[in-house]
Amino acid sequence: QVFRWKNYIDLRIVMSKQPNQDGSCSNFNGDPEDDTTEAVFSRIGARVPKGKLLFSDRAPVDLTSVEEKLLTLCEPARLKRAQAECAKDLSDLTRTPSVVQTQSCMLDICYG
Repeated sequence: QVFRWKNYIDLRIVMSKQPNQDGSCSNFNGDPEDDTTEAVFSRIGARVPKGKLLFSDRAPVDLTSVEEKLLTLCEPARLKRAQAECAKDLSDLTRTPSVVQTQSCMLDICYG
């Protein structure tokens, strides 16, 4: 299923279990408690490593005013953790990450 919106799309992907699978599609161990965003991020991080991307480049990202506001409302300890994790996760890029890339990563960690 694909739902197209003005500035993004939502997808529903149905798949069978794959070896070493983890992430948004679950790890298929039958335990929904370890499929939370925070649990997945703790196992595999908030970003796909450059060497595992399906596409050669990341898509350009722009934050909406709502997303910018959400960053200001992120709980301070979580925001600090997001800043540290995003600095680490984005350090494998071939160029310095943009402010928007960093903020997008932080939104993923603050709100998953």
